[in-house]
Amino acid sequence: MDSRFKNDIVTTFKLNGLTVRSEATKYILGLLTPLHQDERSQWLEKLVDVIQKQGLLDSTTVEKSHIEKAAKECCQNELDEATSLLNVISAFDIPKFVYNTERKKYLPYESSAGFLNLFGDPKDKAEMFRHRYALLHQRTSRHSLFTPSVLGSSSASSQNKYQLQPIEYLLGMSTKLTNLVVLGMLTYLTEGKLHLEDTTGSVPVSLKDTNFHGGLFTENCFVLGQGYYQDGVFHIEHLGMPPPEPAKVTRTYFGNANFFGGPSTSCLKLSSKLKAQEDQNPEAMMVFLSDVWLDQTKVMEKLRILFAGYCEDPPICFVLMGNFLSSSTCSTSSGHLRQLFKSLAEMIKEFPNLVEQAQFVFVPGPSDSGFCNILPRPPLAKVIREEFLQRVPNAVFTTNPCRIQYGTKEIVVLREDIITKMCRNAIHFPTTDDIPQQFAKSLTSQGHLCPLPSEICPIYWPYDHALYLYPLPDAVVIGDRFGGFAAQNMDCVIFNPGPFSRNNFNFKVFVPLSSQVEDSEIGDS
Repeated sequence: MDSRFKNDIVTTFKLNGLTVRSEATKYILGLLTPLHQDERSQWLEKLVDVIQKQGLLDSTTVEKSHIEKAAKECCQNELDEATSLLNVISAFDIPKFVYNTERKKYLPYESSAGFLNLFGDPKDKAEMFRHRYALLHQRTSRHSLFTPSVLGSSSASSQNKYQLQPIEYLLGMSTKLTNLVVLGMLTYLTEGKLHLEDTTGSVPVSLKDTNFHGGLFTENCFVLGQGYYQDGVFHIEHLGMPPPEPAKVTRTYFGNANFFGGPSTSCLKLSSKLKAQEDQNPEAMMVFLSDVWLDQTKVMEKLRILFAGYCEDPPICFVLMGNFLSSSTCSTSSGHLRQLFKSLAEMIKEFPNLVEQAQFVFVPGPSDSGFCNILPRPPLAKVIREEFLQRVPNAVFTTNPCRIQYGTKEIVVLREDIITKMCRNAIHFPTTDDIPQQFAKSLTSQGHLCPLPSEICPIYWPYDHALYLYPLPDAVVIGDRFGGFAAQNMDCVIFNPGPFSRNNFNFKVFVPLSSQVEDSEIGDS
């Protein structure tokens, strides 16, 4: 029996292009022999799958150490299946992966200090842009427009293929170059002079006769420029965003690595148990509110109406985003907020069903008391939230941005006036009035929440990965002073609940199972 199972082990690895060492084979035999024959085959397939997808190998030879790591991963995955249906993930707990150009894989980032320092050094700023460029370059390079033509393909399809050129290729030529396609970052390296920059160099650009494609083009966003190079200037004839990519396509290249974060070591998108739990409650919903001014009597009255309306059928969670004060008074805002949250907790306690069945998630706004407005922003201070948590234990005070995993669904939440800032700082404002759709295209194409200069939207350099949208989540919630909207691109829903404390106290309801966004408001009765 052992010899036959040993042959099965060797054959299984060989069919997957791997060679297994004798010590590794003996180790697998010791692990799987006590199991039933059907279970052995299942676990053997799991081991091979983990070894291939998690990047454990430097070659095609499988050592004992690889099997030990894979076995631990498989066991952890089994435990992960029993993970909580709802998880709120802090920005500081999101794993950092870096693209390895040689192996063409994303590998976990290993800091020399063993941890990420909040305030990085200058190399962290350079790495921040290099990592963004690597993400977009590898994604763009495998797009159908840039993949090499297959032998035997028609001449028409061959003509539609493009080749990405590094900027150093342009700088090394003294003659006119035409029909160039370059991926780079728009930046002002000198006063009033726009440049295109990549990891190989920078070149001045002319946008005099440029045809702008869809999206909000801002400084520090990455673009695809097509045009000609002459006299030291890249004349861009067509300017567009890097092509976005659906999450399911991304995962075919990088396996089940957990880019999103949370308690699981692997991606939960394919968890059958969590999907079954989702399906049991198809009407489950999440309620999102932004700019909830707790110091306004009218707002508190509307919140009471809101909670009373959901008391009989509680949602999965209420996500309340700041600012939580109508005006910022830094010297007294902490004490004031503490009292306001205490009053809010007393109000929520009047609805026992909500306390027991719904989770309350609080995301700080740009002007809320505490740290300066640099992303990612830590949660509200302990002194503000401690009395609230005593009264409403099922609450989470989290970072800005944060991530929410509900079953197999992935949701990113950001409270920032990012739409307003991108429109204000656009180098070319789109002619269309459909700003929400242009914004959605920009985010999915950039794979980042804030493609803006640091003076407009500062970011802690070592934690720039916490703002990635890669692979694309199922939903992105933006709390912006811009009016409420919902748009969709590449199977990703992007919506803004709008400021709750203005207009008709509007908010958004998100149904995870169907990815539907419902407009709601509490008008004056």
